[in-house]
This record gives sequence, structure tokens and C-alpha cells, in this order.
Amino acid sequence: GGAIVAEIALNEETKSRLATQVVASADSVISHSGLAVQQDLQAWELDDEPKPVSKYYENLPFVDNGVIVSPNPSDWKCEADGSTENLWVNLSDGYIGGGRKNWDGSGGSNGALDHYLETGSLYPLVVKLGTITADSETADCYSYAKDEDGLVKIPNLIELLKKRGIMVAGMQKTVKSTAELEVELNATYAFDAITEAGANLIPVSGPGLQGLQNLGNSCYMNSILQLLLSGTVTELSARYGIQAGGAVESHPLLQSIDPKQAPADILTQTTKMACALTSGTFAAPIPELSSATVTDSSSPSNNPKYRIPPRMFKNAVGGDHVDFRTGQQQDAAQYLQYLLEKLDRAELGASSTDRISQGEGAMVPLASDLFSFKTTSRLVCTADGLVKYKKSPAPETILSLRIPMENASKTEVPNEEKNKDSEGAPEQKRQKSDGDEGEEEVPTIALQACLESWAADSTVDDYRWPHLKNVTSPATERTRLDNFPRFLILQLQRYTLGADWTPQKLKVNIDVSQELDLTEFRSTGSEAGETLVPEEEDAEAISPQAQQPVIDEAAMSQLMDMGFSYNGCARALTKVGGTDIEAAMGWIFEHSQDPDFNDPLPATSTDAPAAESSGVDEGVVASLVDNLGCFTSDQVRAALQETGGAADRAADWLFSHMDDLDGAIAALESKASSGGGGGDTTSGSRPLEDGTGKYTLVGLVSHIGKHTGSGHYVAHLKRGDKWVIFNDEKVAISETPPFCHAYMYLFQRTDAIGSPNPNY
Repeated sequence: GGAIVAEIALNEETKSRLATQVVASADSVISHSGLAVQQDLQAWELDDEPKPVSKYYENLPFVDNGVIVSPNPSDWKCEADGSTENLWVNLSDGYIGGGRKNWDGSGGSNGALDHYLETGSLYPLVVKLGTITADSETADCYSYAKDEDGLVKIPNLIELLKKRGIMVAGMQKTVKSTAELEVELNATYAFDAITEAGANLIPVSGPGLQGLQNLGNSCYMNSILQLLLSGTVTELSARYGIQAGGAVESHPLLQSIDPKQAPADILTQTTKMACALTSGTFAAPIPELSSATVTDSSSPSNNPKYRIPPRMFKNAVGGDHVDFRTGQQQDAAQYLQYLLEKLDRAELGASSTDRISQGEGAMVPLASDLFSFKTTSRLVCTADGLVKYKKSPAPETILSLRIPMENASKTEVPNEEKNKDSEGAPEQKRQKSDGDEGEEEVPTIALQACLESWAADSTVDDYRWPHLKNVTSPATERTRLDNFPRFLILQLQRYTLGADWTPQKLKVNIDVSQELDLTEFRSTGSEAGETLVPEEEDAEAISPQAQQPVIDEAAMSQLMDMGFSYNGCARALTKVGGTDIEAAMGWIFEHSQDPDFNDPLPATSTDAPAAESSGVDEGVVASLVDNLGCFTSDQVRAALQETGGAADRAADWLFSHMDDLDGAIAALESKASSGGGGGDTTSGSRPLEDGTGKYTLVGLVSHIGKHTGSGHYVAHLKRGDKWVIFNDEKVAISETPPFCHAYMYLFQRTDAIGSPNPNY
């Protein structure tokens, strides 16, 4: 093998002293588009309009002036000022000129555009030197014509270049394309000004204090990764991370994976990410940080060896999702739920191969189990006062709370908080978020009031009661929590529809205590002195929800992208037939302030005896049987029982057990008959962890901007007795955590602090 004799910087001076082949090879390596860059470009192109074919390529004038372009990149110079960067050759007359000057003064000399204007605007097509390769589709081609003025495709590019002596077969890529430069510019925007603006934040570094590079609108993902994997949720750090200074390659989840499968394997990429965040391997040395602030351009985070770009994780998790695979901003709460669902599927699959140990329990504990809770609704018939109880059909992981603006009190906004959603934002993001104008006063509402609004009595109109011979009568409904999970995620519904039916952010401060007691919101079962609806009759209950329409998933996704909760969108679509987005928006506009707007829909009921015995929704059974096409109703029903009624997880379970499906179902039935598992369970569901109702605030995810699909996300996490801000790559001690502005709050059950679940 060879040895490094000396390291030489590659610049204009050294290029003139090095061999042409060496310079070309070095430029090619520097400008090479690796897998990470290709993934970023694919996401960027998904957001952009496809390049049109230029209308001028067929009859493009050709000036026979004998100009031949040298194949040696060191000979390329702008004919206007002699510059050697960002060069474009005119396909009509062979003139080489610099590209346009950018808005910030960067870019080229403007020589190519000036030449186009000076020659009477007759020769509009140019191609960027250094982007030409054997694959002509990758070359940057531009049209200066007023009716095009943008990047274009030129089908006969190879023939036009050949006329100037450029043989594409021997060309190598030596500069970054326009798309690559745009991705780089978007990803390196500084967002410090919009988070704790003006504060002299002290940067910190080490295990659990590692920043993540923004890939361009990926702050929603970065915030959730910090929330889940950087050490706050101890169980997930134990499963996927390592101790400070530990060897990443020794992690059990990385031992048995085929390298070819690793890029798309959720568990592998999650392990890599958690290890990077918890090990401290990529943390910048503390001495280098001690005299710096998070706004220093010379921050150690600019050193590539301290930077973590989560590209492969983003592609593995969101590569098959219509929204999360793009470079657009997304809703952090929606991403959190999607990520937990993906982890659950991967963990279930790994448990069948012993890649993840079951520990001491009968089931492998899943990531979502740490956050899962169920609710019970108490329905009182207003006609005769009889009561019945309904449990939620499947666990939830986020408790979504409506903000009762009717209970608001006015308070003056602190000076440092004014205009936080608007001032200081980079221009590119301000165009998206269109931040709020400052106000002298904004309403303040206690978090306790939001919880009480969620738990308050609400009216269900036209409920059909079987014991009244199916006569409709209003019901009074009250919802309570069945269990208190180890970690509780609260999402504040800060968005509503404005007069023009566009989502708007509520201007409101939330008064949040760092200690929370939910004991009063626990479901206690039937109360003394109340009379229950007879079970036999209740089993045949027919309510308006029994014939609920099928909700279109695309319509649901579009409504949720506007910032509304899953339950609210489901209610709206149910009311308008399941598919009409415009009508659903109208319903949301009229009912978004209803007390039960964000409550789960009442469970559907059916006369089918299988539903009574299995506890699953027969509508979901029928839908899966029709859509999958290769499973019987009994098989689908068994899978739904095992997965808590979740259709996507049931489908995954069925396909993962196709080798011996009858045997797997027999094993489920045997386990059910033996009463396996403990804790708070229902038939065919996973055990739910429970404890006291007292919680401590340990994390925040805040959103800056008027819409969850734009703006910027930042995480604040508790480390000891201090709060730390995670603003992409910038990690620092927080002076004023935005408790009153957060979008999501992470609470840890107080009796679980310091006592992690050992089964993870």
C-alpha cells in the first residue's frame, strides 16, 4: 500500500503545479454526487417542477467561427473577466462566460448573460462547464430567452457540444450542479435568529448533547429524533443507543444485518442514529466550545467530523411516504406517530427472529408502548339516565388537546417573546411562514384548562339507544384515561381555520407547570347508584356511527397536513361522506371549537357475532380481506386481535407469518386461552403500562410559523436541572425555554424517573 508523503491544499495556485490528471481526479472526487447527495437531490426535485424541453434547441443558430472548447478544465476562463468559477459555454458561438450573480453577491461574473444581451438575444442556450458527462441528462442547461429563463432540457445537447469539440464520452463531472448548490444553500441556512433571539447561549457538547445537520426543512425530524433517542426516553436509548464512549460496531442490532439490507433497515438506521446521539463520538471537544457561542460562524460544528447528517435515516423511514420522502417541511406530531408505527412493525418482525429479546415479559415491549394509553367514554342517556361505558378500540400515543379560547385571559407579551414567530426568521423561511405581527397582548390559558376542556361533558346528538327500541336520544359523554403511560405526549391544537378557510395559528400563551397531576382524569369504572344499559341490549346498539362511510386516506392526509388532529379530520370526513375535502374543511371551520372535536369517534357497532367475540371492527376485517385478497376473515380477525385493531400492523403480521400462518394463529389462540401477559389488557391487545397520575415535564417541541407544514421546529430537553435547546446542529444551555409557546410537551411519569423499564 501507499503512504501519505505530504498533504497539499487544492487551490488555484497548486492546480497550476499539479498534473492535469491529478487536478481532474481531485475535482471529480470533490464534486462527486454520492448516495447522500443523490437522496437530497431526489427530495429537492420532488418539490420542484420538472425541467421543460427548450423550444429553441431544434433551430438554434450556430456561428461557424472556429471556436473549439479545450477538454482541459484548467483552460476554461470567463472571457469577460478571466474568472474560473461557475462557467457556462454558449451553444451557438462557443463563448465562455460566468454565471449570474446571486442575490447575496455570490455566483459568477454575469458574463454569459451579458454576452447573450450584447449579441441581440439571438443565442439563448448555454450549458455549465464541469457538469457535462457521458450522461447528458445530468448536465446543467439554461435558457436566457425571456419566455423560458430557467433550467431546460436540450435533447440534441451531445450534437451541439460535438460542434465545439466537446466529446461527452471523455468528460468527468468537476463542479456542483445548480440543483446541488440550491440544496446546499437551503441546508446551510442559519436559524439561530429565530430561537431565543438575542440570548448569549453557551454551547454544550457530549453524550446526549449532539446536534443534527439540517438537510433542508428537516428540522421537524431532527426535533423528534432528539426527543426520542438522545437520552430523554431512557428505554429507547437503552435499546438503540450505547453508553458514552462505547463502540457502535458492537451494538447487537448491527451484528446480524446483511450490509446490502442495512440502508433500508429501520432498526439499523435507528441504532446508528441513537448511537451517534448518545455515545459522544461525534461531539465537538469542550475546550473548543468554551469560548464560542452558538451563533459563531467558526463553530466546531462546521468541522465535518463533528456533523451528523441523518440522510439515511430519513430515507429509510420516509422513503415510501408521499410527504416524508420530500424536502418539504412536515408536521412534527404526524411524523412522531408515523415513526413509532414504523418502529413497532420493525420490532415485531425482529422479535420473531430473536433479533430483539423479549426480556422477562411474554411480549417484546414496543417503542410505542412507552407512550400508549387508552380511554373510556361514559355515555348517559338523557331520556332515562341509564349509563354505558365504551373503551377506545386501540391505544393512542398522543393526547391532542383543544385550546379553549373562551377561557382565555389577556396578558402582556414579554419583550423577548414579541414577534418570535416572525422577526429574525431567514427570508426564505419567512416567505413560507409569514410570521405574526407583534401584539401588545395575547391570551393566556392554563394547560389545566385544556385538560379540563378535553375531559368535560359533551353532547352526542341523535344517539340511538337499543333499550329504547332504537329511539334516538341525546347522550352526555365524558372521557377519562384508562392508564397513565410511562411517557405522556401532549399536543396543543394551536391551529384553526381562518375566515378564508386557510389554517391559522392561534395567538395564545399556555401557562404550563413543570409538574402535572392527572389523577382526577383517571377512569374509575361504574359509579355507585348509576344504572347501566343492559349488556345484551347494548351489544345490539345501533348508533349513527354504525354506518360510517369509509374515510379516504388521501383526503385524511391532506387535512392532517393543514395541522388538524387525526380525530378532528376523521370526524369531518365522516360527516361529509368520507372523501369531500372541501366539504370537510367547511365542517371543520364550523366545528373546530366543539368540545369533542379532537375526541376519538365513538366505536362502530355491528350485529355480527364475530365482532362480539373478537372485539375487532368487522368493517376493518372486510376491508383487509378485500384489499389483501389472499387471507380469510378468520385469519384477518386473528391478526387484528394480535395488533390491537391496527389495520396496517395486522397486514404486516399476516405477511410476515405466511410460511406457517395456521400455526401462528393457533399459537395466538393458545396464548389467549392461557391468559398470557399481565397488566391492563383487553382481548387481543398488548399490556398497557400504568402508574400514578403525577408527571414531570422533560421535553418540548416548539414550532415557529403559522402552519405545521412550514416554518421551523426546535426541541428543548431537560438535562439534570437545566434545559438544553436543540436547534438542528446548535446545542446550548437554554436561558428561557419556550414553555408557553410549545407545540408538543413530553411528560415523564414521576414514579418512573430513575427506574427505566429493564425489558428494553
